[in-house]
Parts: sequence; structure tokens; C-alpha cells
Amino acid sequence: MELDLKKTSLETYETGGELTLTQEETAETIVPDYCPDIARIIETDGKVFLHSRELRDGKAEISGTVRVSVLYTPDGESGIRTLDFSIPFTVESDSRALPGCQYLSAETQTEFLETRMLNPRKVFTHCKLVTAVTGYQRAALNFCTDVEAEPSLCVEKRQEQQHAVLLTHIAEKDFTFSEEMNLSPGREGAAELLSSRVCGTVTETKLVGSKLILKGIFTVNVLYRTRQGVCCSSSAELPFSQIMEVEGAPENAVASVRLHLTGTDLQLDGDDAEGRQIAVTLYFHVTALLRQERELTLLGDLYSTAYDLAYDAAPVELTGFHDASTRRQTVREVLEIGVVAESILTVGVVCSSVQVNREGDSVTLRTGATVRALYLDEGGVPLVAERCMDVKCQMELPEGCRVTAWATCPEEVQASLGERGIEVRFPVDFQVEAASRAKKVCICAARLDQETPRNDAGAPSLVLRSLGKQETPWDLAKAYHTTIASILSANQLEGEAEIPREKLLLIPRKRA
Repeated sequence: MELDLKKTSLETYETGGELTLTQEETAETIVPDYCPDIARIIETDGKVFLHSRELRDGKAEISGTVRVSVLYTPDGESGIRTLDFSIPFTVESDSRALPGCQYLSAETQTEFLETRMLNPRKVFTHCKLVTAVTGYQRAALNFCTDVEAEPSLCVEKRQEQQHAVLLTHIAEKDFTFSEEMNLSPGREGAAELLSSRVCGTVTETKLVGSKLILKGIFTVNVLYRTRQGVCCSSSAELPFSQIMEVEGAPENAVASVRLHLTGTDLQLDGDDAEGRQIAVTLYFHVTALLRQERELTLLGDLYSTAYDLAYDAAPVELTGFHDASTRRQTVREVLEIGVVAESILTVGVVCSSVQVNREGDSVTLRTGATVRALYLDEGGVPLVAERCMDVKCQMELPEGCRVTAWATCPEEVQASLGERGIEVRFPVDFQVEAASRAKKVCICAARLDQETPRNDAGAPSLVLRSLGKQETPWDLAKAYHTTIASILSANQLEGEAEIPREKLLLIPRKRA
């Protein structure tokens, strides 16, 4: 006889695979006719913009461009000039590296970027890219929660409450953000923009019905040349707010959001004669992962005190712990420059991929924060100081959980000239996601032989024994075809918590 099992199926997403792909690109670029010859390259900066992320039969393909800005001193002229160009790239995984995946998230960083001069009208650029890829696949979480049987069948059941964190929705959307940026008070107006840095940070998420509201800040830094040929820098924090549609999202879901710039366009406002306003247009892609915490009931074991009962069981894998948090570390260091500096033009920080080391519950996150300062020496010559600083973050997480992390510098670097060089202070935010999964055995089918009642003839009606070291009251009751209630009653105990482990217990047989 088939018992009436109560089954539940929940639609979720699971991580289908994680990859790290590397790609090297080279390019020869000719200096446009309207630009002066190159006398000396000062520095090279690159911004990675991803344009597409595609999955075809488990094969990942990511394409984008590296927007390269080369600052140089012109031949026969003073000041700084810039050479801008783009290097397209495409990275691919092995065939079917992410089987069954429907969604793809990717983040690409420049591990190495260098430009050298071939001649005053041509440069050579070498770039190494590292792309972290995660694939997500739809999954059905199937399990039994309960069983219904007639009282005469004497069926005993064990149900377990399990805490689960379910990834229920993945939403993606492209946005365009436009705003006016005013130059710092007291600074001269701009005649030409030389370079820029943009960093976006999501500061708040809120789910209202089917709408996910995002709030955050774009930090914009620009280096520009005045009409008098003087180089200056300015920065601004531009707040933003956007709305994403997430149909069917549960009310108590929590969103983890990743923001990726796909393009930037900064132009001097043509209507501003003083050159004090910059029109900022930013293009970015948002990926939101919505997770819901639920308490699930699993049917873990069955037996009958009156009939032989057999069942089939299958493992159910659950995410029992998930934590998304941001840990900030403040860095204060000195860039030793060896010369007398007149002024600091710009300072930027780029964080490398995060290494995760753990011992038990202790987790150490480590990244290399490369600080690069552009400054003028006492003769007005532009120079660059660069240093990679080791930044660590300690935290406690449950042993056995999977940890992924990335690091960013979300705010403007504070820099000043000191006796030993350029003193810098900046925050590094470690954004951490930790999750642990556990397998639980759950009944998926059960059969009861009602034609042949259990034959306990000759078996003692009363047994004396104690609980074993790894034994539970359920194990004891099942082994002797009785019930926990009967054991409690025979030993005059109120509940399972009162059952002693080292004393003998009366184990009565339950007669059908």
C-alpha cells in the first residue's frame, strides 16, 4: 500500500559553476594628427567596460572594451596631453564549462596594463585581463513534508525543521545616468578634460511589491587643463536612484546587487563659458540576486509498529547559511618619491582580486591595493609614484562555508605632501558573500505491507536498556517497534529532554 506523502516543490537557482579566465591583448596606436608628438609617457590608465555576457550550450562568452587613457608630455610644449583609444576583447570558456546554466555574471579587471612609445607618433599597449565568471542554473527543490495514514496502520513519522536560504530570483537591467558635475569652488574652469575615474557604490536596496529600489553614489574624479595650461583635478559625489521590476519576488526577500559600468561619457558643458560644469553620462548594468529565508519541514524517517514498512530516500541539498556584508579597512601609508614635490594632481587606487584563507572559523581576506599618484616636482615636471599595498581583513565565519569576496576603494583618496613623500589615506571595502550547504536525507516514496502484520511472537514484552552514545530516542523506539510516547509513559518522563543517557530504560512493545 502506498502511503499518502505530502510533497512540495520550490523553484530556485543554484550556482552551476565558477571560472577564472585570462586574456592578453596588444595594440599599436597612432597619435592623431590633431595631437602633438609624444616626448614622454607619464602614465597609462584603463577602464574595463563589459558589453555582453552570453551562454551558449554551457559555453560562456564575454566581450567588452578596455578604454585606455595615456597621459604624456608633448614634444616642444609644456603641460600634459592625453591619448584615448579602445581595445576590444572577447574571452571564452571551454565548451560546456557551465552546463545547464541560464544566467551568467562576470567581472573583468586589468591585471597588467602598460604603454610604451615606439616613436613620437606611435605607441604599443600590452594588457592582461582576468575575468571571474559565475553561472547560475534553475533548480527544483523537491521534498516530502508529511505523511497521512489511517490510525490503524500505526505509522510513526519523524519530521525535521530546516532553515534554508533560497535564491529565488535573478534580475538584470541596463541603466543610463545623467547629471551635471560642478568643479570644485576656487578652481579655474576647464579647457580640456584629460582623464577621469568613476566608481559606483550601491548603498541601499528596498523591495516594494514587485519593484526593487536601488540607491547609491557615483564618485567621479577628473583631471583637466585650464585655459592657462595649468593641470587641476576635481571630484564630486553624484547620488543616484533606480527601480528594477522583479515579478513574483517574495516580500521578505533580501537583494544582493552588483553594479558594473558599461560606458562613461564626460564632456564640458558647451553652454558654460567658464568651463565649470561637466556633463556626466554613465551607462551601467545591474544584477540583483534575491534570496529568501524559509523554515522547511522535511520528512526524514518512517516506520510502523504493526506492519512492515519500506521507503526510498534521497538527499536534499540546502543552503542553510548565507551572509552578505561589507567590511571596511582604512589604509594610511606614505608614497616615498625621493624628490621635492610642488603639488599633487590625482591619486587613484585599484584593488586586485581577493585571496581567501581560512583556519577553522577564522577567515583572512587579502587584496593588493595599487596606489598611483600623479604629481608635479618643484620644476613643474609631471611624475608618477606607485606602490602596491597589502590590505587584510579578518572575520569569523562558520567552518565549511564557501566564501567569495571582492574589494573596491569607493571613496576619493585623501592625499597630502609630507616630509617623506605623499601621505595617502583611503578606505578599502571588502564585499563578502559566504554560504554553506548541507545535505539532508528526505523520504521520497514509501510502501506498507498491510497484508502481512508484523509477527512479534516470542519477543519479550519488556526490555531494559540505555541509550547508546550516538543513539536518539527515535532510534531506540524504531529498533523495538514501539513509540517515544510509550517509552516516556513507561519511565514516568514528561519529555524527550528528560530521558537519561546512562540509566536503564523500560522499553515496552506497542501492540497493534
